Amino acid sequence: MSISIKDKKEELLCEGIGYDCSISQTKFPDIVMIQTTDFFFPLVDDPYFQGKIACANVLSDLYSFGIEDCDNMLMLLACSTDMTAEQRQWSSKLMIQGFNDQAICAGSKVSGGQTVKNPWPIVGGVATSILKTNEFIKPVNAIPGDVLVLTKPLGTQVCVNFHQWLSKPERWEKINTITNVEECEEVFNYATLSMARLNRVGARLMKKYNAHAATDVTGFGILGHSTNLAQNQLLPIRFEIHTLPIIKHMKKLEDHLNHPFKLLKGTSAETSGGLLISMSRENAEAFCKEIYEIEKQPAWIIGDVIDQSSNYDRSKNTSIILENPKIIEVEPNTNF
Repeated sequence: MSISIKDKKEELLCEGIGYDCSISQTKFPDIVMIQTTDFFFPLVDDPYFQGKIACANVLSDLYSFGIEDCDNMLMLLACSTDMTAEQRQWSSKLMIQGFNDQAICAGSKVSGGQTVKNPWPIVGGVATSILKTNEFIKPVNAIPGDVLVLTKPLGTQVCVNFHQWLSKPERWEKINTITNVEECEEVFNYATLSMARLNRVGARLMKKYNAHAATDVTGFGILGHSTNLAQNQLLPIRFEIHTLPIIKHMKKLEDHLNHPFKLLKGTSAETSGGLLISMSRENAEAFCKEIYEIEKQPAWIIGDVIDQSSNYDRSKNTSIILENPKIIEVEPNTNF
């Protein structure tokens, strides 16, 4: 039985609900538009890096589909009305420059956008790719026996707050017995570079190593995004996360403060985090080896895809972090 373009369009639109990107059928057979949008408030002091991070964050949704090339970007910008005119002009110019430079690094371009005024500065955008239906990886085909790979460490929310506390004596006093300024600056610099790092190489290697499904880890934390990915799968499965790679020193801060960010529970928000990918164990090991060879940044096997066919009910697909997960303290580096 043949399927009309209209039927395909309706199927794709329904299928894309809950994904990181929208999938829209175009008027051309087997050609789709993959699109995503995101924006957020500043989380680093440097407006140039804020622009780079915002661009990387937008593109990561495309990268989670194994899409290496973005055909077009739009920028969304809010200039702060709480700043002086000089501050507003300076910060907005640098955010725009950072976003544009990162888009160029990604092999894309910014062709337009929208600018408004707002009490808080905001930066983000829209990323679009036009592809054939067989040129991207739908995030639905994880199979029992797969493993889960993560391409960036966790802990950016803790690290950003850690750095902000340098200017808040009442907060810093609560942690100054277990850390120091030099340690704070080192991990914050690493976190900033990590957030600005594109997941583009990971997207390319997803295709090479036959990834079955993926998402990017951002505002809902590793547990929130892995749960959403599990619920999108066609087979009855469960994700079990046994390892948490965390930026060095973030665990001791969490422990000392009685876990305010719920980092070890997997619900601490991440910004422009890594790709979480389901693939065979053999391919995962090769993936981790090659991404390190190319980018000099590690990736980790952090979990397993478990069969739940004995209770065939996809609505029960979920993700859990096992009790007492292995913690990897990720050393800061400057290999960016």
